[in-house]
Amino acid sequence: MAITKDQLIADLAEAVDAPKTTVRALLDQLGQIVADQLENGGEITLPGIGKLKVTERPARTGRNPSTGAAIEIAAKKVIKLVVAKGLTDAVNK
Repeated sequence: MAITKDQLIADLAEAVDAPKTTVRALLDQLGQIVADQLENGGEITLPGIGKLKVTERPARTGRNPSTGAAIEIAAKKVIKLVVAKGLTDAVNK
């Protein structure tokens, strides 16, 4: 089951004994900071979670599954998450 933003805010607010409005503002600002950093080509390390970075996916030839015709897939930037070892170890106990 996935956790919703409201559930995350409630859990964080309870954990640090802070108002939900403050936690919501911090979470929104964190998202903006991460987006700005990645947009400018930087990396973000989230301690205990992992590292986010932008990589280039080169152009390539693909196939239309309906017709089998070759199509050109354009190059694009993608966001990669390299998961922290501690998180992987916690999941694989």
